[in-house]
Amino acid sequence: MKSNVDYLIIGAGPAGLQLGYFLEKQQRDYLILEQSDSPGAFFKTFPRHRMLISINKVHTGTENPEVKYRWDWNSLLCDDEALLFKNYSRRYFPDASVLVQYLADFAARYELNIAYNTAVAQISRDDAGGFRVTAADGRTFTGKRLIVATGLSKSHVPDFPGAEWGELYSDHDVNPEKYIDKRVLIVGKGNSAFETAENLVETAAVIHVCAPETLQFAWQTHYVGHLRAVNNNFLDTYQLKSQNALVDATVDKIEKQGGKLLVHMTYIHAKGQTAVVEYDHVIFCTGFHFDSSIFAPECKPELIYMGKFPAQTAEWESANVPGLYFAGTLMHGCDYRRTMSGFIHGFRHNIKSLAHLFDLKYHNTPWPNEELVATPHALCNQVIEQVNIESAMFLQPGFLCDVVVVDEANEVANYYTDVRRDYAVSMGFNDRPHYYTISLEYGHFEGNPFDIERDPDPDKGHEAAYLHPVIRRYNYDQLVAEHHIQDDLENNFYKDVYVKPVLAWFEIQLASRVPAEAEVVMG
Repeated sequence: MKSNVDYLIIGAGPAGLQLGYFLEKQQRDYLILEQSDSPGAFFKTFPRHRMLISINKVHTGTENPEVKYRWDWNSLLCDDEALLFKNYSRRYFPDASVLVQYLADFAARYELNIAYNTAVAQISRDDAGGFRVTAADGRTFTGKRLIVATGLSKSHVPDFPGAEWGELYSDHDVNPEKYIDKRVLIVGKGNSAFETAENLVETAAVIHVCAPETLQFAWQTHYVGHLRAVNNNFLDTYQLKSQNALVDATVDKIEKQGGKLLVHMTYIHAKGQTAVVEYDHVIFCTGFHFDSSIFAPECKPELIYMGKFPAQTAEWESANVPGLYFAGTLMHGCDYRRTMSGFIHGFRHNIKSLAHLFDLKYHNTPWPNEELVATPHALCNQVIEQVNIESAMFLQPGFLCDVVVVDEANEVANYYTDVRRDYAVSMGFNDRPHYYTISLEYGHFEGNPFDIERDPDPDKGHEAAYLHPVIRRYNYDQLVAEHHIQDDLENNFYKDVYVKPVLAWFEIQLASRVPAEAEVVMG
């Protein structure tokens, strides 16, 4: 196996494999380094209680393979229908061990170039301006470009006195029998915290789930990293006074006394009230962050979000280390807690976009596109088709988009898909005088998401609360006009009530020239 390549990838999880698939398809020179003896090693351990919360909806009522990806959150993008996750499990929330087998089969099916049992000890610059990766056993690998796809691999340990008495989500004992009649404090309010609490409900005497932040629900924020309904049974036991509680508080310190853990906490909603509460176990479900310790000083990436993610450009390139890119969960530093780049169903589409970026940037290969005649009917028909079937913009709302570039002189338009929206406006197409972005986006609302007044007026699309198409016209980097299509119960935007306003809007846009200081027109 070559040790000097154009693209050196660290990590053979779903992100490394997905990027490997696209590089293999384009016959690029690449190598994936993996510390384990098989792909997807992370999922051999996590989630600790083995149920994935990425949905696997087998029966969708459609035969369109692109549409099916909207509700298939575990499959990697590929050209082999046998490698769809539905062929591995029919469960809506599958077992993590199935994903491990799936990833192994994916790597084998495409004969991806993977060096297993290769733990990375250090990353440094080489003399040619690329990267040198030194393995723990002394082997070295070099690459013109380095893509880190290791995920958030380091447990976050809270910083307060006595934190050493806590157990980590990553290695605490998951056998519920250990906690019979025990008092347990779980620090954190994410899915891992509630997954852990659910595991202990039948055995623990008392369970408190504690963090200073107000609990956020995925069904309210539309962000799948917030608490999912499948993990919130614990809340019933709290509100129905079954000895469990959700506590809005900061933990100030932990003391050990006579075999018990005394936890000092300050309540958030009680005017500064403090308390000391006794527990038998404290479990930290406080998340993970990026491990930058393997980077030499000359190529150590800047970090953001209190060290959780590497800082990145609109091309997923390190903000301070040219040639260093990130794939997979690490891409979530660009849309943290907003869209889905931290999860397979989000980052698989990001990686397709990244592969196009590599082709364009390093191999002078144009971004794939379809040429259309620049007429209102042609543009309207293509846009309506895409917003009804495309999975990338559906699963990465407001983050990934389609782009239509109009050549007014020749009366043609080029239609691009899988484009990061901030890249399109800031780097990719900001030298074009007439282009559009097409995305699916959620509106904004407050209060109960199950009690939203909806105005069916098609001219009120910009007030839509739920997922709906948004078309924006740009002149270079200047927003010129914007059209929102009203939301629809089943995301069926083929209806005349949606199509006719889009056609009328394109008739206006294609007939108009943009003044130097155009005012944004909402439609």
